Amino acid sequence: MAENNITNEIIGAAIEVHRELGPGLMESIYEECLSIELTSRNVYFEQQKIIPVLYKKQVIKSNFRLDLLVENKVIVELKAVENLLPIHTAQLLTYLKLTECRIGLLINFNVPVLKNGIKRIVNGY
Repeated sequence: MAENNITNEIIGAAIEVHRELGPGLMESIYEECLSIELTSRNVYFEQQKIIPVLYKKQVIKSNFRLDLLVENKVIVELKAVENLLPIHTAQLLTYLKLTECRIGLLINFNVPVLKNGIKRIVNGY
């Protein structure tokens, strides 16, 4: 599946979750519900995937976990915060660099209209 098709599926699934639940819940709830929605759409993903960090060619112990890696191409970082901050973008960019993925979606469910909480990030590596 092409990256644009994947992001469209993710956004559609996220909108459905937001339509059902609205804002105000914990991030972990949205993650579980988005996982259910993606599964129902037959979209392959890995949840809470641990990604290694290399330092001078050595793997260090890492607690980096991707919320969702969809179709092995798109990273989804979920938030339930008042406002997205630059640190959230930096976090997703770091994940993109570490995995060599090109596209990431930063989705904040704590907004009245979900389209206002979605940020698409492209890694130019």
